[in-house]
This record gives sequence, structure tokens and C-alpha cells, in this order.
Amino acid sequence: MKLVSYNIQYGFGVDGRYDLERAAHVVADADVIALQEVERHWRRTSYDDQPEILSRLLPDHHFVYGPAFDMDASFRENGRIISRRRQFGTMILSRLPIAWSRLHLLPMRRTVTPLNTQNPALECLIRTPCGPIRFFSLHLAHIGADERLEQIDYLLGRHRRVPFEGGPWSGVDDEPSRDWTHGEAEPESPLDAIWMGDFNMEPGSAEYHRIVGDNPYHRGAAYLDGFVDAAAASGRRPDGLHTHVKVIDGATRKRQLDHCFVSSRLASRVRTVHADNAVIASDHHPLWIEIDLETPDGGQTPER
Repeated sequence: MKLVSYNIQYGFGVDGRYDLERAAHVVADADVIALQEVERHWRRTSYDDQPEILSRLLPDHHFVYGPAFDMDASFRENGRIISRRRQFGTMILSRLPIAWSRLHLLPMRRTVTPLNTQNPALECLIRTPCGPIRFFSLHLAHIGADERLEQIDYLLGRHRRVPFEGGPWSGVDDEPSRDWTHGEAEPESPLDAIWMGDFNMEPGSAEYHRIVGDNPYHRGAAYLDGFVDAAAASGRRPDGLHTHVKVIDGATRKRQLDHCFVSSRLASRVRTVHADNAVIASDHHPLWIEIDLETPDGGQTPER
């Protein structure tokens, strides 16, 4: 399967042109798409409903949108209130149905300067041929490592509680007349997960090692409830990619800020990882991952 993570910068390319169709074309070939910086009803993007537009541009995909930033944008028309929200968040699109989803609002630190905004992690359960997997599209804080470390700790804590918390509902419906479950079985909530997104961190950073660990004695060691850098699993050097180019203190820096991390049991399924550095539809470059999620698991998926 092909996965892609792409911060679309709300449709603005490095050429300064707003073109959401161009961004959609970049990711159309993927089976699972994780997008960041997707918005609704902002003046700068002509008050477009970008999730709705993207869903029309990618008609072969199911989608879920998770707004972290949410402000009133209502107006009065013909004597009545038109309720509208100004939103900014993250999105997952999938050729396979998205069984359930939930939005995590990540820990946030109030700033004096510069501007800081609420960060999201959108979690979606997709039933792949190799078993159910929880896919994330997330966007970590851009200001400082200390805030990102708090956010990573929060996500790791939630991840490790998954076998005990379950999905959106659990147990036996003791009031079937109320039709809570629609006759369906309890939804899966497996430990297997794939994190994709704009992490605003580089390989080798404290945040990076908080996710993948640091095991110099037993190289390549991986805990069952841990994560592996998909790029490293594919055989690439941790610093062998870049997804963002910026002039910092007068020097041009090529940085890998966008990543894919797979839970440890999925690491052997990763085939290739690359960034498409020719794309100009955003200030970030899309990160592509090829991973075998077609081969059945053989019954080895941990119980939910």
C-alpha cells in the first residue's frame, strides 16, 4: 500500500499561489493520505470549506477531518444566523473505509510571543488486509522542543493505554432497543499504529529519540509498544531525507520535519520511503511510504 503525509499549507505553494486542486493531485495515487494544515472558512482562502473540496477532488477516498483550532465565523443573512466555524486541523483520506475516528487535542503552552495555536492528532481505524491498524495524522508544535516533548509523551501514553481503553465503545449493549451498536461487534482498537505528519523536529533530536528510543547497546531493539522510524526501517539513514527548505540566519537549511513512525511489529513490512522534493504545491514536500499491509498477519496481531 502507498501512504503519504503532506502538510499542504492550506493550499498555498512556494510560488505564493493558492491552488487546492494542485495539492490534491500530488497525493491522489496514495491509498492512505495524512494531510496537515487543512482549513475551513478563512478569509485568506476565500472562505473555502477545504475538507469538502478535497473530498470532491479525491472521490475514491473516504475521509475524516479533525479541527483543533475552532473559532466562530457566523454571520446573519436574510434575517437568520448562519452558523459557521473557522477551523484549522488535520485530515485522513483512505481508499478503504474508516471504521472509526477520534481527535486528540495535544498539550499546549500559552505564549507571549510568537503566535501559538492548538495542535491536533487525528486517529482513524482502518481495517487493512493484514489486520486493523490505527492511522494518525498529526501536527506538533512549531515553537519549541519542550512543548513537542509534552505532546509526544501524551501520545505515547494514550498509545500504551489502547489495549485497556478500547475504541469508541466497548462492552455488551444491555439496552438493544436503543440501538447503540447497530448490531455491530465491539470495534477493534489494536496496538498496531502508524503515525504520519509534520512533527516539526529533525532526526537525532530529543523529540525524535523520545519516539524511537535510544538503544546503543542492542542496536535495532524495539519494544512491543514502541515505534520505529519508517525511513530507518526501509534502510535509509535517519538524516537521508528532507521535506522542508528554509533560509535560517542567512543560510539555506534542508530539514526533515515530516515523518512516518510505525509500531514495532509493522517495521518489517516497510519497503520504501522517499520525499518528493520537486513538488511546489506547499512549503513542505510530501513524504511517501510503501508498506506491505496486504499480506495477512497470520494471527499475530496483539489482542485489543
